[in-house]
Amino acid sequence: MDNRLKPNIFFLLLLLLFTPTPIMAADGPIAATIKKTESTSLTSQMYRDVRSGKLNIQGDHSAVDVLILQRNIPITYDYVATLMRTPNAFGEGPACVVCHSSNNPEHSYRGLDLSTCEGILRGSTESPPSPVIMPGNPDKSPLITRLHNNRMPLGIPFFHPIDGESILKVKKWIDDGAKNNQHFEKTILPLFREKEAFGGEFPCIECHPKTNGLSLTSYRNIMRGAFYKERKKKGLPIKPVVIPGNSEASPLYQRLITNRMPPGISPGEDINHPNIQILTRWVKQGSWCK
Repeated sequence: MDNRLKPNIFFLLLLLLFTPTPIMAADGPIAATIKKTESTSLTSQMYRDVRSGKLNIQGDHSAVDVLILQRNIPITYDYVATLMRTPNAFGEGPACVVCHSSNNPEHSYRGLDLSTCEGILRGSTESPPSPVIMPGNPDKSPLITRLHNNRMPLGIPFFHPIDGESILKVKKWIDDGAKNNQHFEKTILPLFREKEAFGGEFPCIECHPKTNGLSLTSYRNIMRGAFYKERKKKGLPIKPVVIPGNSEASPLYQRLITNRMPPGISPGEDINHPNIQILTRWVKQGSWCK
């Protein structure tokens, strides 16, 4: 089938499935209740939006956005459970529960159980134990960031060592307070200009030369964090990539050592995959086990 026809077919199906059924009851309390319900139901609202042209659905991504996210449909754990058991749910790769199905570190990586809601909320039990979900805050939830953030440098192999000399230098600099001193200028800053410092084929500054986004060209720009200009225009606080004294909380270091999930996924895989958006909304809604 010609892909150009699919959006039109989807639109026709919407009209067919959601055209209101005429009310056959006579006027009265029951009829009035039915009419009120129809006017406020999600189905009725969607039908009106289709008729008025407010809905522009051109595929799965758009459908998730306009039918679920924009209307803040409650995401049930049942759907999340399905995602955890489905291969390729978040992009090409195995189902999450293949590697993470028990809180016993001898049987499951990181002692992480993604096969139950309680297991997800319990998080990783392998020392040091840590949560993978912060209910209400997907930006601080490792489960979400691991599906979303590629390891740097972009395209580095999954099994590339995370304790290389350059990585350890960055870690120590951060843990020692991330100071702007001679050590930083002579030892740390040059690493971001070096072609293969962290195992990639290009220097960091080839992708991060500008302040708008992330610039790794100077101490000042690094400490301004990500999207500095954009956030400043909106009156938002900086989004730091370095937390002095704490490499574990510093995105700059974490992006050098943390692989994107599922293992082996292409760095070009869409970070706005519909299922990632739905899982993110579940976390934002409170990660309810219902």
